[in-house]
Amino acid sequence: MSDWLSAIILGLVEGLTEFIPVSSTGHMLLLGHFLGFESAGKTFEIVIQLGALLAIVSVYFQRLWHLATRWPFDPAARRFLIGLLLAFLPAVVVGVIAYDFIKKVLFTTPMVVCIALIVGGVILLFLDRMTRKPVFLDANAYPLRVYLLIGFFQCLAMVPGVSRSGSTIAGGLLLGTDKRSAAEFSFFLALPTMGAAVAYDLMKNWKVLDFSDFGLIAVGFVTAFLTALVVVRFLLDFVSRRGFALFAWWRIAVGLLGIVGLLATRAV
Repeated sequence: MSDWLSAIILGLVEGLTEFIPVSSTGHMLLLGHFLGFESAGKTFEIVIQLGALLAIVSVYFQRLWHLATRWPFDPAARRFLIGLLLAFLPAVVVGVIAYDFIKKVLFTTPMVVCIALIVGGVILLFLDRMTRKPVFLDANAYPLRVYLLIGFFQCLAMVPGVSRSGSTIAGGLLLGTDKRSAAEFSFFLALPTMGAAVAYDLMKNWKVLDFSDFGLIAVGFVTAFLTALVVVRFLLDFVSRRGFALFAWWRIAVGLLGIVGLLATRAV
């Protein structure tokens, strides 16, 4: 398969999976493994995440601008930003401490990704069928302790295949949020979390970064942006009506197929 086609496929997968609870990292690692695609210093894989992040900024630009300009004198805006910071902090601490183990061990073991996909899918099915009545319906007004605890749940996504959005949504549901607001807060939490992760990756790998394949990176970036834009615009309505069962079964199917493929190629 040509590198150009691989770049388009990986861009599509990044955009489609980044904000739904199926683990974009898990999909990217498995696809990269089976396609035999790997850029120097993971430049391609790092940069195209910014395309997905740009989709969040474009869809929520007005709300982000409101937060940025009104927080000094708007208590509600200031409180939400404090909650967002609380949710972001655990990932910063764990990510910095465990960075080398995550990148050198977990990210290089495809079987870990497959198992995490399956286990996460089963948990998501259970949570989707949970009948407990939600208590918190507005992502802008969760109690501060809920924001912080969601941040600890997000740390589970350090294991590739768990899913950043999946862990934050699952945490929100367990803490009493409804499905729509849990998914929406996951969008907002993606901004500092993904932004910091990409920046840290670039800083740690700057000596081996290779932008010689700028065309491939650009194609992946634009593809990821456009597909993520569609997902962000329609995901909240979808989960409000249908829940997360579709994503749970998808995770389980991909995990099982991944295991079969690894065993078939003896790449466990």
